[in-house]
Amino acid sequence: MTTVWDDLTGQPEAIAIFRAAATVSGAVETGGGAGGPAGIVDSSSMTHSWLITGPPGSGRSNLAYAFATALLSPGTPEGDRLTKKQVDARTHPDLGVLSTERVIITIEEVRQMVAASQFSPSVSRYRVMIIEDADRMVERTSNVLLKALEEPPERTVWILCAPSEADLLPTIRSRVRSVRLRVPSVDEVAQLIERRDGVGREIALRAARESQSHIGMAHRLATSAEARSRREETLRVALGIRSVAGAVEAATRLLAIATDDAKTITVERDAEERQSALRSLGVQEGGAVPAALRSQLRAMEEDQKRRASRSLRDGLDRILVDLQSLYRDILLLQLDAPVDTVNAAIQDELEDAATAATPSQSLATLDAIALARTRIDANVSPALSLEAMLISAIRKGTAP
Repeated sequence: MTTVWDDLTGQPEAIAIFRAAATVSGAVETGGGAGGPAGIVDSSSMTHSWLITGPPGSGRSNLAYAFATALLSPGTPEGDRLTKKQVDARTHPDLGVLSTERVIITIEEVRQMVAASQFSPSVSRYRVMIIEDADRMVERTSNVLLKALEEPPERTVWILCAPSEADLLPTIRSRVRSVRLRVPSVDEVAQLIERRDGVGREIALRAARESQSHIGMAHRLATSAEARSRREETLRVALGIRSVAGAVEAATRLLAIATDDAKTITVERDAEERQSALRSLGVQEGGAVPAALRSQLRAMEEDQKRRASRSLRDGLDRILVDLQSLYRDILLLQLDAPVDTVNAAIQDELEDAATAATPSQSLATLDAIALARTRIDANVSPALSLEAMLISAIRKGTAP
C-alpha cells in the first residue's frame, strides 16, 4: 500500500516524528489509543505549531505537505489519495499556504494567513497553515505571526519551514516544536529520482551527485538535458579563465546563463498563470480585457516581475554553488583527499586544473565565491560581484 510518506527520502527520524503525531491526532479525534512506528506513542507527540529546518534541498516543504496530507486525511495517518491530490494542487479547503518567490514575505500576506487560520476546519480534523521560507519574514512581520502562535485555535496546526532555527526570532522558536532534517545521501536521492521520475540509474546518480543531494535540483538535472548543458558550460567557462579580460567575459557569460535559466523557469509558468487568470475573469483568449479588470492583471504582472527577479538571483546562486563544488573538487585533488569528487564527469579537467594552481589559490577562490554570494544577496551588482570573484579564478596554463 502506498502512503503519503513514500516520496520522502533520507529522513527516517523526522518521518517517524510526524507519522506518530498524525497517528496521535487521529486517535484523539476518534477517542482511541495510538500506536506509532515504535508501537507506543503518547499525546505529547502532537502539537499545534511546528518548525521544519534543514539545508536547501533537504525536503522541508515536501515533508510539510506530507504531514498536512496525513492530518487532513479522514481516519488514516498514511494519507488518503484524494486528499493528497487536493494538497498537491493546493486546493484543499482546510489548507492554507504562504509561499513566496519574492525576497521577503510581506506583513499583509501574514495578516491574511493569520485571519484564515481562525476559521474552523470544514471537512477535516484540522485546519493546516503552512509557511514556506519563514526565514523571509522581517521582525515586524514575525510579530504578527507570533500572536497567532501564542493562542492558536484548537483545530489549527501551523507548519513553518526555514533553513535553521537561528533564522527566526527567539520568540517564534520558543512556541514551535522543531524538527531538523539532515542532508540525504547521494544514493538516497538517486533512488528517489529513479523511482519518481523514471530516469535511468546512471543519470539519477549523476544528478544526485552534481546537485549535492539537493532534491529539487537533482530532479531538474535528471529530467532536463538543457539544465545539464548549462551546468557543464558554467564549469568549463570558469576553468578556461586565463586573464582579467577573460574573467570579465566569463562574468558576462555566466550572467547570461543565469538569465536564460531563470527565463526557462518563469516564462512558461507566467503564460499559464495569465491564461488561467483570464479564464477565471471570463475573458476569452485573444479578447480585449475590460478596463475594470486590467488592474487585477497589472497586479499579477507586477508579481511576475518580482518572481523573475527572485528567479534570476536564485539562478546566480545555483551557478556559484556549482562553482564551489568545482573548486572544492580541485582542492581535494590537490590535497590527495580520499573523498569522491562531485564533478566526476569532468575528472580529467579537474586533474589538469589541480596541477595548474596551489591549494592556497583554490582556497582563495572558494573564499571569493562565498563573498560573491553574500554580495549578490545584499543586492550588489551581479556583474561586478561575478567579475571580482572570477578574477581570483585566473589560472595559467593551457585552456581546456
